[in-house]
Amino acid sequence: MQPKSPGLTRKNVDPNPFKQFEQWFQAASEAEPVLPEAVSLATATREGRLSSRMVLLKDFDETGFVFYTNYESRKGIELAENPNAALVFYWRQLERQICITGTVSRVSREESEAYFRTRPRGSQIGALTSPQSQVVASREVLERRFQQLMAEYEGREIPLPSYWGGYRLSPDTIEFWQGRSDRLHDRFLYKRQSGGPWQLERLSP
Repeated sequence: MQPKSPGLTRKNVDPNPFKQFEQWFQAASEAEPVLPEAVSLATATREGRLSSRMVLLKDFDETGFVFYTNYESRKGIELAENPNAALVFYWRQLERQICITGTVSRVSREESEAYFRTRPRGSQIGALTSPQSQVVASREVLERRFQQLMAEYEGREIPLPSYWGGYRLSPDTIEFWQGRSDRLHDRFLYKRQSGGPWQLERLSP
């Protein structure tokens, strides 16, 4: 299969991994309009037992990659025990993958509040309704609670739950993978250097 986008070389890859990510994310947004921001998040317990799930990237800059969730969910509990995590983006139409590893910390309450205000009202109520990752007796229990809260907050601002907010993954490594013919893919790995520029290396496919 021929690549659907140009291969990667040292000449066309940006020395700044965040700028390279921005270029690829923009291309993905144009090529895959349905949730190009969907990303696999892997976390682990203190003992190293792994779990993963899909989340949505909501912001990124040179400080890291931001997503939002319930702090009392499984991923929230695992991140409290072990802040090391990994993200994987995969855009099939472009034959591109980005793997990111780093440490995760909570964003400020003000940042979480600002984002929460942009969410649809139903999603805001949903955050109040769901004890994420906990056992629930039935869907009817959730739907009944949702309707109760909708009625309770009719015409009122919905408060940001104390247990809900954002995380920022600050990367140590970012790998860009471009599919090529004959399985000879292009892979470039950026490694964060203490007090200096990112180190860039080509990896064998």
